[in-house]
Amino acid sequence: MTGAELVRKRMLYVGVDGCRSGWFAACISDAGWFFRLYENVDGLWRELQEARSIFIDIPIGLKHEGTEERRCDTLARSVLGSRRRSSVFPAPCWAALDAPEYRIASRINREISGRGLSQQSFAIMPKIKEINTFLRDKRSAREVFREVHPEVLFWALGGNAMQHRKSKPEGFAERVRVMENVLEGSQARAAEVLTRFARAAVKRDDVLDSLAAAATALLSQGHPASIPENPDRDIYGLPMEMVYYKP
Repeated sequence: MTGAELVRKRMLYVGVDGCRSGWFAACISDAGWFFRLYENVDGLWRELQEARSIFIDIPIGLKHEGTEERRCDTLARSVLGSRRRSSVFPAPCWAALDAPEYRIASRINREISGRGLSQQSFAIMPKIKEINTFLRDKRSAREVFREVHPEVLFWALGGNAMQHRKSKPEGFAERVRVMENVLEGSQARAAEVLTRFARAAVKRDDVLDSLAAAATALLSQGHPASIPENPDRDIYGLPMEMVYYKP
């Protein structure tokens, strides 16, 4: 059964993570699980637009002026504490998205917001631009796509911030245990998926993070908790928030 057929057949919950080859999606419904790799968000939306929720690991809603960071970023660092707070990279402002190189992007961001950009933020800026311009222009998708951050998801699903970095074997195992507790079969399914996709296209972190987002969407049933509870909106009306599951 294709992804489109599953979407039509059952209520669908989707978790998405950016990867080297585009966007990796974990999709869960009562008709089954499936996994897809999409080159761009337009292709993802064409197949999955009937999903109830698409939770995606990318900043949505960007500042266009002012020196204060997005509240969701600062609050997320607060709940994650000293071990995992550094995983929340400062989001770029809108004006920096078209910069051709890091030095220029960081300068523009500093001129507008008072702070430069990290190399990590710049590395994912093409994907930040892709999803934000897509949602800016596609109002029908705004209620379906919601921003998540993997470390916030695992904090909420596991009850505490993770102790180890996910790049370490013990960190990956720690997150697998959390996923298995909230969604039985996650470990086996992730292992199976990793045999189907080359590591050059999809990393194991991409699979686990997208599963955490899909599980959060499923558990939340369309009503996730949000950091902050009452998010600000950017100049285009996009909410600046991170959603998570709260029992």
